[in-house]
Amino acid sequence: MRLTSPAFDHGDAIPTEFAFGIHDPEQHIVLGQNRNPPLQWRDAPEGTLSFAITMIDHDVAVNGEDVNKEGLVVAVDEPRDDFTHWLLVDLPPQRHSVAAGEFSERVVPRGKKGSRGRPAEGVNDYTGWFEGDPDMEGTYRGYDGPCPPWNDEKVHHYDLTLFALGVESLELEGDFTVIDARAAMEGHVLDEATLSVTYAINPDAR
Repeated sequence: MRLTSPAFDHGDAIPTEFAFGIHDPEQHIVLGQNRNPPLQWRDAPEGTLSFAITMIDHDVAVNGEDVNKEGLVVAVDEPRDDFTHWLLVDLPPQRHSVAAGEFSERVVPRGKKGSRGRPAEGVNDYTGWFEGDPDMEGTYRGYDGPCPPWNDEKVHHYDLTLFALGVESLELEGDFTVIDARAAMEGHVLDEATLSVTYAINPDAR
């Protein structure tokens, strides 16, 4: 199975139109278009009954005390963890693409409602990130793109992964997470394909 995008190649920096935040020389960060990227896939295995898509940032700093603070930096060697940006499940087997902006066209303070039914979108990790923020706190469902710290010295790496599944539905309801989806997918993954991209807001990131 092969996963591609008409907007970028494997290993490219993801275009800013698909980012939650972009670099600004005066304010450090301004909100981006936050469109979900276009994806295409082929050569799904026989017996595929549905697809699922995840987008995971593998370079989020574990210690957030220095994040986005004047006079400080998030060092390259800072311990890192995963951050879920997108969780889309129960895509019908007849589908072979997702259009740009089909599931997200802008930043929605307090989070989007997300697609329900088939396909269905789960909760992303901006839900926890904005906890306690009076202007942004809420449940963030569906796609919300990259927004690494403006003072992070490390370029972030994101994996967009497509799963071909042998079940019509993962039968996930409510505000399910990537942990819930992985548990539901166990034993049902026929194949998977990953498209990796990078992104940084700090012009000096490496």
